Amino acid sequence: MTIIETSRETGATPEAPVDTLFIAVAQLNPTVGDVAGNLDLARRTCAGARDAGADLVVFPELFIAGYPPEDLVLKPAFQQACRAAIETLAAETADGPALLIGAPWVEEGKLYNSVLLLEKGGISAVRHKVDLPNYGVFDEKRVFTPGPLPGPIPFKGVRLGVPVCEDIWGSDVVECLAETGAELIIVPNGSPYRQSVYAERENVAVARVVESSLPLLYVNQVGGQDELVFDGASFALNPDRFLALQFPCFMERVRISRWQRFENGWKCLGANLADRIEGDQADYAACVVGLRDYVNKNRFPGVVLGLSGGIDSALCAAMAVDALGPERVHCIMLPYRYTSGESLSDAAAVAQTLGVRYDIMPIAAGVEGMEAALAPLFAGTQRDVTEENLQSRVRGALLMSVSNKFGAMVVTTGNKSEMSTGYATLYGDMNGGYNPIKDLYKTQVTRLSRLRNRWKPADALGPDGVVIPDSLIDKPPTAELRENQKDEDSLPPYAVLDAILERLVEREHSVAQIIADGFDAATVTRVERLLNVAEYKRRQAAPGVKVTGRNFGRDRRYPITNRFREG
Repeated sequence: MTIIETSRETGATPEAPVDTLFIAVAQLNPTVGDVAGNLDLARRTCAGARDAGADLVVFPELFIAGYPPEDLVLKPAFQQACRAAIETLAAETADGPALLIGAPWVEEGKLYNSVLLLEKGGISAVRHKVDLPNYGVFDEKRVFTPGPLPGPIPFKGVRLGVPVCEDIWGSDVVECLAETGAELIIVPNGSPYRQSVYAERENVAVARVVESSLPLLYVNQVGGQDELVFDGASFALNPDRFLALQFPCFMERVRISRWQRFENGWKCLGANLADRIEGDQADYAACVVGLRDYVNKNRFPGVVLGLSGGIDSALCAAMAVDALGPERVHCIMLPYRYTSGESLSDAAAVAQTLGVRYDIMPIAAGVEGMEAALAPLFAGTQRDVTEENLQSRVRGALLMSVSNKFGAMVVTTGNKSEMSTGYATLYGDMNGGYNPIKDLYKTQVTRLSRLRNRWKPADALGPDGVVIPDSLIDKPPTAELRENQKDEDSLPPYAVLDAILERLVEREHSVAQIIADGFDAATVTRVERLLNVAEYKRRQAAPGVKVTGRNFGRDRRYPITNRFREG
């Protein structure tokens, strides 16, 4: 296929400038590696946009590949498949609308993160991402070559500046576009959700608008990809910083935006503003979307989880039902001699309210069988945490067996406080394919449980109203592995523990700084030690949704073998 243009305009006669543009904003949910599926989604979107009279359809970053493709994008066969999909799509644009779509693109042996303008049956322009992020969850310098500073793309006589995602987090790319005559900034994004991200994005976008005096259209993808969840929340700002367009969060939407040329430049008209959820509501919605897409994109028929009568498993069950519907969620209570009657009744109440299949599978035979097998080796020793952990490991083995037999994925239910301190059992309660609350501290789990009793996401499939009894939320947390056990027997109170952990993990504060904030020195030192020695467990934990500024795995990668200690 002939490429009409890559980074420079062709010698064709410029089109007469138009005064109105109808731009379809495609806030969609691509799947990494599903080139054919993403191509089909783009086709269907274009057909609808054509019927609605759109001139141009804008897709998120690397849409054809899915984002982030990680090292998959280094595979030549994958690069070729993406290129073939773009060429196929371009050939179908003869009757409009034109497309701005992201894809990995190879030129002269170099691989770029690119956006392409497809129109009139061909590829009329290619622009490459300049600023490749290499921090936190991003690792693009590992796989892509940075592009040169770009000039605008001519479209219908309008000069479009098309920086890609990170390109607007500094001033250079937009400044270059403005200086070379851009009239409208369109930004394809693959920007994942995290707490406080909306304010950060808005501040960046406003800064670029102020510096350039140009309107800006921010198009973000939506949906889950392993640990990351993309929230959408696409928007447009006019040159006076007026918010002219706001998409909903965590939902696929395609909307036609109307842009008009005035004497002082282009503006988006209409002020189509969706409500945007934030705070705990956004965290909850992110967990639901992450779990839903992990299950659906990996083609599991449903999920199974142990419902203990505690708050963590209850919240995970509610999230699973909101994500998948009650018919795809199977809850199992696995009681032993230390399981209280209150836990049995609380678990049953949650299952009944959520409308899920609920089974009780006692584990005494399994635990006692393992103890009998170990008795010759353990003769003469005292009972300790080893025997306690057998209960968790039997539960884990039984849940995995149900998963193997029927195909449902095991949801594991440990929170970030437990993951931080190692308060979890390898090959036991850590068993599972995915954890929706992995990046939520225990105090956040409590808040989100109360939240779910009065609110749920607009697209949630679970019931309205109270789904987690107040008695369950209010009772002291316990693993119930021995008589009268409470979490505070082993850990500081969660309000204290989580405050210390947030400083250690998210802020990287020193032990001395945290003590200076008023926390007990011995407690801080102990928590810091627990955090360090539990790294080997975290390496073996299931993936889970990232919601905080720094999650375990993609954001925070510490060595397992590590002798550094403070103090």
